[in-house]
Amino acid sequence: MGRKVTVATCALNQWALDFEGNLQRILKSIEIAKHKGARYRLGPELEIWPIMHRNVRYNCRVIFLNRKILLIRPKMALANEGNYRELRWFTPWSRSRQTEEYFLPRMIQDLTKQYLAQTGWPRGLKRSGLPTQETVPFGDTVLSTRDTCIGSEVCEELWTPHSPHVDMGLDGVEIFTNASGSHHVLRKAHARVDLVTMATTKNGGIYLLANQKGCDGDRLYYDGCALIAMNGSIFAQGSQFSLDDVEVLTATLDLEDVRSYRAEISSRNLAASRVSPYPRVKVDFALSCHEDLLEPLSEPVEWKYHSPAEEISLGPACWLWDFLRRSQQRPCSHPRLVGPFQAGFFLPLSGGVDSGATACLVYSMCHQVCEAVKHGSQEVLADVRTIVNQTSYTPQDPRELCGRILTTCYMASENSSRETCNRARDLAQQIGSHHIGLNIDPAVKAALGIFSLVTGKSPAFAAHGGSSRESLALQNVQARVRMVIAYLFAQLSLWSRGAPGRLLVLGSANVDESLLGYLTKYDCSSADINPIGGISKTDLRAFVQLCMERFQLPALQSILVAPATAELEPLAHGRVSQTDEEDMGVTYAELSVYGRLRKIAKMGPYSMFCKLLYVWKDVCTPRQVADKVKRFFSKYSTNRHKMTTLTPAYHAESYSPDDNRFDLRPFLYNTRWPWQFRCIETQVNQAEMVFLPVKGHILPDSGSTHVSSLKMPSEDLLFQSRDRDPLSGESVHCDGLAVQVLVVTLHLLF
Repeated sequence: MGRKVTVATCALNQWALDFEGNLQRILKSIEIAKHKGARYRLGPELEIWPIMHRNVRYNCRVIFLNRKILLIRPKMALANEGNYRELRWFTPWSRSRQTEEYFLPRMIQDLTKQYLAQTGWPRGLKRSGLPTQETVPFGDTVLSTRDTCIGSEVCEELWTPHSPHVDMGLDGVEIFTNASGSHHVLRKAHARVDLVTMATTKNGGIYLLANQKGCDGDRLYYDGCALIAMNGSIFAQGSQFSLDDVEVLTATLDLEDVRSYRAEISSRNLAASRVSPYPRVKVDFALSCHEDLLEPLSEPVEWKYHSPAEEISLGPACWLWDFLRRSQQRPCSHPRLVGPFQAGFFLPLSGGVDSGATACLVYSMCHQVCEAVKHGSQEVLADVRTIVNQTSYTPQDPRELCGRILTTCYMASENSSRETCNRARDLAQQIGSHHIGLNIDPAVKAALGIFSLVTGKSPAFAAHGGSSRESLALQNVQARVRMVIAYLFAQLSLWSRGAPGRLLVLGSANVDESLLGYLTKYDCSSADINPIGGISKTDLRAFVQLCMERFQLPALQSILVAPATAELEPLAHGRVSQTDEEDMGVTYAELSVYGRLRKIAKMGPYSMFCKLLYVWKDVCTPRQVADKVKRFFSKYSTNRHKMTTLTPAYHAESYSPDDNRFDLRPFLYNTRWPWQFRCIETQVNQAEMVFLPVKGHILPDSGSTHVSSLKMPSEDLLFQSRDRDPLSGESVHCDGLAVQVLVVTLHLLF
């Protein structure tokens, strides 16, 4: 009958400038698609390279059939925010529904000439001398085959307010293809799937989405999620996290289902009658076959989402694997040009949630490697044999593999407690890492001895009578000594065991601590890579809980319940006297709120105060909100310079303070924020005129109040009625609700 089409989309782990590897992955995906019976194969964005047209560089889709190039479709909407700087490299095609001739480079003409000499002239190509394809349409157009019409989108165009697929669908395009390079962010998969299903729900049609996967050599991880949808339903779902370099999805769908679906939408048909037509490139080819009556059709599937904890368990682990296996550079023939051979990871393990979560990510990576080998992945097996330097090795037990590629180290000092030491040792034992215990006191005393020898002064901790300046310096020297020792052991610990190679140092500072600058510059947060640097403390705790249950790691229970502490100050009777939240003067839950308002909502101190005055109205007084906001911005601006040296971290959170490419802001601020803080004070003073605490109720300290758990009985607050409105002077009578609204709207009247 000629109406059923089998189409393929894919997710490829392409690597920038790896031309040979990229080519092999493309060819493999084409072979798989053809083997599955597909007549159309879609690949991800920039799977090869960009195109120069009239000396302008464009990000393009090249559509070809049997070595004949049919169309070059340039990208029309470029992503230029967050992690993306496409306008730095490309120019968008701005001529809607227009095309022009693109003159093919001679090397491409030579390839098409060889094929055309064997197969003859295709319809529509110019004849001149030898059979050579000299030009191809370039621009915003669609393909018209013998049985359907195909339109192209490129990544960002799906996310724009008026995507090309809208008008394409109204003009009769039945198959939409989107080649994407979309990176992973926690909880992002829902948005991506919703965009595709909504596009085909409103307009009908078949939608193919291809995506990059893996680490492309930087902070981003591309999470696949290739899919095929039709008329608002999903018919094929690709994996979001996988160690396979090539994944191909196919679906067999009925074009008549698209046509009958569209015919029933009256509003769509009215809009279609008015739409401007797209130019069409006619192709003498059909996606369907005449004898397809008995061809089975694909059935709809329900999209399976990962929880955020599961996303953390899988995404950063796959990123670590890509980074490790692509860091292998074997010695070359020249004796002085011996490349680094990375044989695993080195992790300073403190016994806290952050370093414990990082260790769990490596263990999760080992678990995925063993599963991939078990299911027959020859690529993963070859990579792991290269890493462990053993050609006959086959990993079967994640714990055994973890012992080969992960070295953990607890670096004790005189300020370390026995509890953290035990927690680190127990976790290392349960995941199987090679664990080292050492004491950094000799190195710390040596550094301080040099200072005392030169200056004649000996700094002391605040607990021993020293100033805050002395105490901070003594804490920092401990942290920085740990960084130096970490790199020393990363380079030589395998050598000391008679094994080849060296180790990549892993950092373990979370996104909330980086946001506030609660870290020592060039301490253990300085590493080669940081798999948790874009993840909040709240999400990390959920991930650790998941690992405890899924991987049967009971040592994580004591890590979860222990207070977060850097253990850089003297112990009090053998117990920890310092906690992170007390040091910061803010809770981790509050930091997540501040981070999202600062980055996503683009709020400064005054705007954030106005927002939180309403959000926290049931748990904080205006004065408390003001103190919290001012404390955050003071510390954030003071420590912003630390973001310029952050270890490259897996990007997982939309409020990451990464200064390299995502959060481009000054690192020298006026930390007093005089105008903003003065505006806040004005509003607080006005609000306090109608907002008075009673019953002698003592509110929680603003530095230790937890946003998500603040509870304050409503009867403990009294909104006092006054004879005159403090703003207008009019007589008013205020109940709780009325004054609550007044407090919220004061900033609009200022």
